[in-house]
Amino acid sequence: MHIIAVVIGQMLDLMIGDPPKMPHPVRWIGSFIKLLSNKLNKGRHRMLKGAITAIFVVITVAVVTVAIVYTAYKIHFAVGLLVEAILIAVGLAQKSLKQAAMDVYEPLMQGNINEARIKLSWIVGRDTEHLDEPEIVRGVVETVSENTSDGVTAPLFYACLFGATGLWIYKAINTLDSMIGYKNDTYIEFGKFSARLDDVANFIPSRLTGFIIILFTKNKTSRTLKERIKGWLQDAKKHPSPNSGYLEAATSYQLGIRLGGYNSYHGKKSFRAYMGVPDVPLSANHIKDAIQHMFIVSWLFTIIIGGIIVAISFPWG
Repeated sequence: MHIIAVVIGQMLDLMIGDPPKMPHPVRWIGSFIKLLSNKLNKGRHRMLKGAITAIFVVITVAVVTVAIVYTAYKIHFAVGLLVEAILIAVGLAQKSLKQAAMDVYEPLMQGNINEARIKLSWIVGRDTEHLDEPEIVRGVVETVSENTSDGVTAPLFYACLFGATGLWIYKAINTLDSMIGYKNDTYIEFGKFSARLDDVANFIPSRLTGFIIILFTKNKTSRTLKERIKGWLQDAKKHPSPNSGYLEAATSYQLGIRLGGYNSYHGKKSFRAYMGVPDVPLSANHIKDAIQHMFIVSWLFTIIIGGIIVAISFPWG
């Protein structure tokens, strides 16, 4: 039942995406997190308060989602399936991620680098005012690669296992991390539990996604599968995130490009370890390659995880 809803949800996301005028549940979750953070992120025991906040948000989202899905299935099976599929579609980001990347790709192809810089600034935290084309492309490819897991395959992983409830529990965890999981003076203690919870939630999906990229997307290099897997595993560990490196390293080794390097944040330069080997220079077409990776992996992810679940649910004999 979950798998059918997942497939329908994926198709709905590809066709409709996130209608801009409709309220998104992630915004509601974000408002709830902000409310709790404003009340609790002060005084002593901030780490404990942050853990309580994260657990309370996750439980609330789970209860609300279960109530919606349960009520819908009680009305009629078809109603329940449709409602669950819609909840899954809303939690995916295939179309919106593609659109965000293409919004940068199109002005690049038209030679409008200033417009491409502006559009890139909408999806990355780094300074974009002075980036040349290869660095703009790097920003887009890294964003699409990383968010292939965060925005697509990780939600699909939990949707395949636990339906819409599993997907929205993951989205709650991911939103907690994106809002309070920072290592700054404000959230270093309060957001620590949320950041660790997000690391745990993404541990399996990120590695599976990277491995599927290596196995099933087009290899545009002369390297063997063994060489690419070895490089992928080595470079993935260089990333400051325990999970994101497995996506970026897989993309870089499949395309024969190098990701990572120097970024500027509010005028301050920082260096992120290089990933991959620069067989070819970064170009706008690599943005389309990264988008293609996302679509290939998202459907293979559902087929593989869904197939395993179906096989376990209906054992032979």
